[in-house]
Amino acid sequence: MTMRQIDRLKVVQALADGYLKTGIAASRLGLTSRQTLRLLRRYQQHGAAGLLNRHQGQPANNRTSPGLAARALGLIRDNYADFGPTLACEKLRERHGLSLAKETVRRLMIDA
Repeated sequence: MTMRQIDRLKVVQALADGYLKTGIAASRLGLTSRQTLRLLRRYQQHGAAGLLNRHQGQPANNRTSPGLAARALGLIRDNYADFGPTLACEKLRERHGLSLAKETVRRLMIDA
């Protein structure tokens, strides 16, 4: 657990033990009262593990598939090595039908 998660645990424990009111706990956590009550319920059901981020360690939903990234990078290396990311992105869209964001192309070019 990180320090931030430990601090969150202490506030939720104090709320569960009755030492804090919901509004005060919510302001300390930077959440609304409703979100704080949801955290409290998860803490009561699952313990400290219930407060951890459930998406931690999972791949992002908006990630570029490895095959698409490899194909785009191969095309950039072969045809557009001297292009900047904006122009390479436009050419990939026009000539090859690959619809990638400019920043995705930039990241691919930097990583390569």
